[in-house]
Amino acid sequence: MDLSEFCERFDDRLRIEEYADLDAAANGLQVGPDEASVERAVFAVDAATETIEAASEADADVLVTHHGVSWGGFDRVTGRKFDRIAPLIENDIALYAVHLPLDGHTELGNAAGVADRLELTDRERFAEVGPEYIGLRGTASKPFTADTLGERLGDALDTGGQDVQVLDFGPEPIEDIAVVTGSGTDWIAEADEKGVDALVTGEGKQKAYHEAREAGITLVLAGHYATETFGVRSLKSAAEEWGLETEYVDRPTGL
Repeated sequence: MDLSEFCERFDDRLRIEEYADLDAAANGLQVGPDEASVERAVFAVDAATETIEAASEADADVLVTHHGVSWGGFDRVTGRKFDRIAPLIENDIALYAVHLPLDGHTELGNAAGVADRLELTDRERFAEVGPEYIGLRGTASKPFTADTLGERLGDALDTGGQDVQVLDFGPEPIEDIAVVTGSGTDWIAEADEKGVDALVTGEGKQKAYHEAREAGITLVLAGHYATETFGVRSLKSAAEEWGLETEYVDRPTGL
C-alpha cells in the first residue's frame, strides 16, 4: 500500500480536517516522504524514543501514535526533538499521529474503548471542543457503586500496576457515566450541567477535587496512558483488514 493511501484512509475516517483549528497537535503524517510503500505498521500511544526504537527493530515502514512529535509546530529540530526525529528518518520510518480526532471517535476512539469496557448503552457525544467532541456519555447496563466502577476499570485497563483513583462524591448507584480520556477534568462543569453521576478520565488537576466535590460527581482517575490505548489498537485492527503486517508496542507509564 502507498503511504499516501494509508494516510488518506485514516485522515478520512477520523475526520482530521474537522479538528484542524481545534487541536494543538498536527494530526496526520508528521514525518515522512511524499512517496513510500507501507507493508508493516507499528502502533503505540506515544512517539517516544523507546517506541521509535521498537518500530525500527520491527522493521516498520510507519509508526502510528496518539501522541506525536509536533504540538503547535516547532522552529528548530535540535536536542531531544532531534533525538526523536532522526531515527525515523535514518530508518525510513514515517510517523502518523492523531490526537483529538482519535479521542472522541464514536467507533475507533479512546472514549469508545473505555465505554465498551464499562458496557455503556444509549451513548451520545460528550466534552465539547468547539463544534466537535472528544468524549462519550452513556448508561451503565448494570449500575455501579464507586468501588465497583474503580474495580472494573482497574481490571480492564493497562494501568502499569498503578491503582485507579476514585473520588467518591456522586450519587449511588452510578448509572449515567461520561468518559473523557487522557486529561479530561476540564469537562466537570459539562458533566454537572448534564446531570452525570460519574466522570471517568485519565489524570486530574488539583482544582478538580473541589470541582467534583461541589458538583456532586464521582471522579475516576484511571491513568492518562491507560485510558488512551484503545484508539491506536483500533487503528491497528483496521490496518490488518487492509492486509498489512502490524505490531503494537506497549509502554505503560503508570501516569
